[in-house]
Amino acid sequence: MTSEPSSGVGVLDKTSLLLGALAEGPASLRTLSDVTGLSRATVHRLALALESIRLLTRDTRGRFLIGPRIGELAGGAGRDRLVQSSGRVLADLRARTGASARLYRRRGGVRICVATAEGPGTGRSAGAAEGVALPMKAGAGTQVLLAWEDPYEIARTIRGADFGVAALARVRRQGWAQSLGTGELGFGAVAVPVRGADGRVEAALVLDGPVALMSRAPGRRYGRLLIGAADGLDTGPVRPAARVSDS
Repeated sequence: MTSEPSSGVGVLDKTSLLLGALAEGPASLRTLSDVTGLSRATVHRLALALESIRLLTRDTRGRFLIGPRIGELAGGAGRDRLVQSSGRVLADLRARTGASARLYRRRGGVRICVATAEGPGTGRSAGAAEGVALPMKAGAGTQVLLAWEDPYEIARTIRGADFGVAALARVRRQGWAQSLGTGELGFGAVAVPVRGADGRVEAALVLDGPVALMSRAPGRRYGRLLIGAADGLDTGPVRPAARVSDS
């Protein structure tokens, strides 16, 4: 069984095990049982109960994943100045590019979409919807949220990711991250950091859409535009300017 702190309340500890396992990504009942050490009957009972209150949801293959309610609760910081100011910025990016614009925050081992403006005809799945949590293992948004963390945190989180420390070093030099075919085949994305008053990365601003729209070099095409948009988000006092290059 996965080692987790114990609350002394059995059902809470079992729920914590399930959520911890799902922080790594979607999983079937069998996988959840194997990872947590819980019986399949217990996993089934708890997963259905958590799904009914939207703490879990399912993907198109029937696997469980962390649900939108967790994102909504995390975003209760979600009705803060950053999220409130994002509506206009995301809508403007959508209008200028035709792509989908999103804002992600990190919560432990997942990144949560706290605001989105869906591009017309981009056809993304529910996995990119507001409130949905995605594992910190892939994607441009993940790279931006992780690139400026301390080396220990990077080493701990990057295990099993589809990018390495060299990619994160490149993100820090460029000021943006890009990905192609991550999550959905034929899609590209570019992401930039959104910094708070202390200069720390608070969120990732992401633009994504079909490669035909984004090109095979979405960072070069939209990186500067996205950094300018991030500067328009309200995180409090003026923060240090992000660096960007076309390399």
